[in-house]
Amino acid sequence: MTAYDVSEWSDLFVASAGATAALAGLVFVAASINIERILEFEGVPDFAMVTLLMLLGALMVSLLGLIPGQSIEAFGWELIGGGIVWGSLAGTRLYASVPRAGADRYLFSRVALPLAGTLPLVLGAISMIAGSGGGLYWIVAGIITTVFAAVVNAWILLVEILR
Repeated sequence: MTAYDVSEWSDLFVASAGATAALAGLVFVAASINIERILEFEGVPDFAMVTLLMLLGALMVSLLGLIPGQSIEAFGWELIGGGIVWGSLAGTRLYASVPRAGADRYLFSRVALPLAGTLPLVLGAISMIAGSGGGLYWIVAGIITTVFAAVVNAWILLVEILR
């Protein structure tokens, strides 16, 4: 079945690896261009780091999906292990990125968007290990959501921070 055959998804993972690596470069450049402004605001350096971590997480997923000959279960376990590491790093940065005063207005871009990309990846990993429930389709949803969230955050770091 296509949802549980990693080899059938290699073109998607190649495209995703290239796109997420390029977007990570964009975020790095955006942060470099506006570094003085970014450092002026509480939590914004951590916000930039979370954005980079989101893209590196999607890049990691894509690269793991390209390992030849691995089983779908192995890929699922790799995503669980990587997710624990990524989640620990991103979680501490997420917490640090939300200023204590007026935190409500920051929840969508700083917390909800990164978590929205993570949930489908976790569901996909569990589904692949279990062998039912959507498998790799969840992974695609997670990558797409992560890329969307990172582009929104990159826009904030590049343009909105100057307003």
